[in-house]
Amino acid sequence: MASYLPSEDQFLCSICLDLFTDPVTIPCGHNFCKNCITKHWDRSDRCQCPLCKKEFNTRPELYINTFISEMVAQFRESAQQKASSSSSEQHVFKPGEVSCDVCTETKLKALKSCLVCLTSYCETHLEPHLIMSGLKRHQLIDPVENLEDRMCPKHDKPLELFCKTDQTCVCMLCTVSEHKMHDVVPLKEEYEGKKAALGKKEARIQEMIQKRQLKIQEIKRSVDVSKEEADREIAEGVQVFTALKESVERGEANLINTIEEKQKTTEKQAEHFIKELEQEISELQKRSAKVEHLSRSEDPLHLLQGIQSLNIQYPSPTKDWTKVSIPPSSYEGTVMRAVAQVEETFSKEMKKLLEAELKRVQKYAVEVTLDPDTANPYLILSSDGKQVRDGDVEKNLPNNRERFSDRNSVLGKQSFSSGRFYFEVQVKGKTEWDLGVARQSINRKGDITLSPEDGFWTIWLTKAIEYDAMEDPPVRLYLKSRPQKVGVFVDYEEGLVSFYDVDAAALMYSFTGCSFTAKLYPYFSPGSKYGRKNTAPLIISPVS
Repeated sequence: MASYLPSEDQFLCSICLDLFTDPVTIPCGHNFCKNCITKHWDRSDRCQCPLCKKEFNTRPELYINTFISEMVAQFRESAQQKASSSSSEQHVFKPGEVSCDVCTETKLKALKSCLVCLTSYCETHLEPHLIMSGLKRHQLIDPVENLEDRMCPKHDKPLELFCKTDQTCVCMLCTVSEHKMHDVVPLKEEYEGKKAALGKKEARIQEMIQKRQLKIQEIKRSVDVSKEEADREIAEGVQVFTALKESVERGEANLINTIEEKQKTTEKQAEHFIKELEQEISELQKRSAKVEHLSRSEDPLHLLQGIQSLNIQYPSPTKDWTKVSIPPSSYEGTVMRAVAQVEETFSKEMKKLLEAELKRVQKYAVEVTLDPDTANPYLILSSDGKQVRDGDVEKNLPNNRERFSDRNSVLGKQSFSSGRFYFEVQVKGKTEWDLGVARQSINRKGDITLSPEDGFWTIWLTKAIEYDAMEDPPVRLYLKSRPQKVGVFVDYEEGLVSFYDVDAAALMYSFTGCSFTAKLYPYFSPGSKYGRKNTAPLIISPVS
């Protein structure tokens, strides 16, 4: 007896539109998933069939229809076997793949596309092209969509050639008409060339991506380093201000305590004098009463004996109170001494900060050598490019545009247009010198003004004792000691140029808010030699 397997539609629940799960039959004869009809009735205020709309006065009891359940199970098993068998022979078309244009029911994946038939074929429908002599001559390619786009719209022939003149794909008939005298090559030849060029371009793009990814990592590292530096600065700042605050509080407490102690001493001395005076007043009052009593006596003997007794019992006070006084306490200098102690603490903390700051900027030390092409003809440079002094005799040198013609100056060879850099110069034994950095475009001929506006950020020593920061106008620097070695630090992006007395770990001066837009060069001037004065050279020193 032949087996009969109903179609899939007969086993679909009309609510979930899927194969029955636990099928039940309600009184009107229609079938549903038990869970689907239960939820349907739970959501409705009436109990009726979703298909025929028959209403039930009471909700029917639901029982699994075992016959339908078994039929669904058989259908599932058969469908799975059929799908497994089909998929083992040919691949079912999936999204993103090219489907067979001939398949009518289940679309299978195309294996080839025919440029003559303009059709894509699965393995089964491709067979005639592989065995029939007439179809064997058709051009087969890997499966592609929109085959019409591969045909010449004018001649309805495959686009097999490439016109390099017009940079367009053409067919064979195009080469004898519109593109007759053009440079035409096979499509594959141009494809290979373009593919190679695209490969190189892709490699360049990937290289650019990699460089940018590395730059992102570099920026992130810079942010992390900046965060660490910020946290360290905050911690150090809090520590310093805490110490200063504690010092101020101690100074305030000591000041108040000193003044209060003086006041207490004054009050105790006053209390002692007052107590002594009160005792004398008490004695004098008693004596006064006795004298008054005797003065009323009419008996000569009683008066005389009483006076004698009075002198014995109440002798006259001998202390001279006219010379006794309580002068106001003197507090002159008390506040000044307290402030001086705070100032001393502040100076110690400032020295610690400057020492730490100097160590930090020294990390940005760079190699600097003198550029002989910029040196004034009177200057003598050492062979290693680390020392410069005034030679007092003009050398015959070419007057190139880089050279300083009148001012005894020279630039470093190294230029800087970003980041931070630091170098140190020994100025020991000199009575004149200029130091700092200069913009590439500075004037180097004739009389030169040293100022930020003219491209110079420098300090100098003149007259052996006068230090100035060459602002406009110059700023006099009052230094606690004569620098023997000067450190120069530049933060290009921050617009900062700072000068340090290296041995004293002291900040001499800072140019702030500078706007750098061009290359900066280290700038040096040893000053002029006067006989035996100022003969010592400026020496670019290694940073320890």
